Amino acid sequence: MVPKLKRFITSFTIGCVLLGMILWGTLAIVYSNIPSAALRTALSWAFALGSLAVLLFFRPRRRTVFVFLTVFAVVLLWWLWIPPVQDRDWQPDVAVLPYATFEGDLVTIHNIRNNDYRSETDYTVRYYDKTFDLAKLQTADLFISFWGSPYIAHTIMSFGFGGDDYVAISIETRKSKDEEYSAIKGFFKQYELYYVVSDERDVVRLRTNYRGEDVYLYRFNARPELIRAVFLDYFTYINHLKEQPEWYNALTHNCTTAIRGHVVPHTLTRRWPSWKLLVNGYLDERLYETKVVDQSLSFAELKARSHINDRAKAAADAPDFSQKIRAGLPGMGD
Repeated sequence: MVPKLKRFITSFTIGCVLLGMILWGTLAIVYSNIPSAALRTALSWAFALGSLAVLLFFRPRRRTVFVFLTVFAVVLLWWLWIPPVQDRDWQPDVAVLPYATFEGDLVTIHNIRNNDYRSETDYTVRYYDKTFDLAKLQTADLFISFWGSPYIAHTIMSFGFGGDDYVAISIETRKSKDEEYSAIKGFFKQYELYYVVSDERDVVRLRTNYRGEDVYLYRFNARPELIRAVFLDYFTYINHLKEQPEWYNALTHNCTTAIRGHVVPHTLTRRWPSWKLLVNGYLDERLYETKVVDQSLSFAELKARSHINDRAKAAADAPDFSQKIRAGLPGMGD
């Protein structure tokens, strides 16, 4: 019985892997850049049904698996070759790319977004340039925004230069005017990667005051030199994206995994890897476990006191919006 059970488990596992590969290849074709929808449909059906037919009905089995793997490799290599672009007809809130120029400790950030919102979808796009002194960079904060499921959230980093000088960076999809966001499409090279470099009155207030998302704000326990290194890492990458676009990926290159990519190279610890990084609704709990955020309260109390929606609604578009949403929050001396 034991050898038969082992064979069954092995066959079942291989079958699941092959089915997963068929599903992935089918969706990769469905959500590809092939202009004709009819052709995409025909090719996806041909790949799915052809793969199943070969694996189920042809023998010998090793040869059929080899044939399938060869066809799958062709689909994979073609998919990997699909390049991101800069010149689509972008939605207005992501049409302009931010970038930074440096002169000693002075960094000038170009195209900081500060939209004037009348509703979530009705707004006037506005940008400004501003010069910051890196010697004054002291704080790094994390916004975690929930729009539905408690398991999935959006994350935004914000760097503080004292007073009400904060630069918020939100890693998002860059969509064209004819696109809507789809979680499934996010796995299949549908959206270019976009770093929103923003005034907090834009990217935070959009979520608290207009979308009705639940937003929490936490301050990192981090040394100024680490914060500076992470900030520079962000803008090195932002400048790179201005010259060379990259794809967003809902699993491997999203709002949370990208943050980790900017932070980890500059820390002495590698404690961040965790399932809570992917199921990022638990990210604040993970940060608390690793003592990256305030430890003076229990996590439940810290989270309750870090909810900022009422503060943001009261602050509205006040010039000192950033100070108003932080006043009295745990771990913040602002």
